[in-house]
Amino acid sequence: MAVQRATFTRPLIAVAMVATSTLCAFAQKAPVPTRVRGTIETVDGDTMQVKSRSGEEVKLHIASDLRVAGITKIGLGDIKVGSFIGATTVPGPDGGQNAVEVHVFPESMRGTGEGSRPWDLKPNSSMTNATVAESVVGNDGHTLLVKYKDGEKKVFVSADTPVVTYVPGDKSDLKAGAKIIAFVKPLADGSLEANRVSVGRDGLTPPM
Repeated sequence: MAVQRATFTRPLIAVAMVATSTLCAFAQKAPVPTRVRGTIETVDGDTMQVKSRSGEEVKLHIASDLRVAGITKIGLGDIKVGSFIGATTVPGPDGGQNAVEVHVFPESMRGTGEGSRPWDLKPNSSMTNATVAESVVGNDGHTLLVKYKDGEKKVFVSADTPVVTYVPGDKSDLKAGAKIIAFVKPLADGSLEANRVSVGRDGLTPPM
């Protein structure tokens, strides 16, 4: 009987080892990106080649319903009480939130993505899209109280923090040398399709 148990056990061990190795392969598989940040190298019909900020070559299909927005620099003083903004922040030493960048939405985009969520720009960064309820001007920057549907945050914006806004754009903005953030989704064949692209104007690197 002991021989029979060993005979049955060996196939079970083999199956378990295969299953374990398969699970490990899935666990080690790189996550599919949802944003590609980089510089356009070439555009050919409905595809563009992008060199990511980390140095990778990424080929993107251009969606037929692609939306393009320009990104242009503005000043810290352009952030007003009542402005609807997006702020990428990281935790500050005092428990507050320090802005890595701020983008002021035009009125036509008010409410876009309202709320706060993790973001992939820096470790521990988050993105908060909200309305500026208060702005306190200090010697080294502004402290903003921003409010959104489910809460509020205090955000410190230093004098050196990039501040930008959106301007109209179109597919002609996609050209070699343009610095972009492409919002992408995977296709059935494993390739990536860009359905929304933010393009820096005048050599600007979109900071978000």
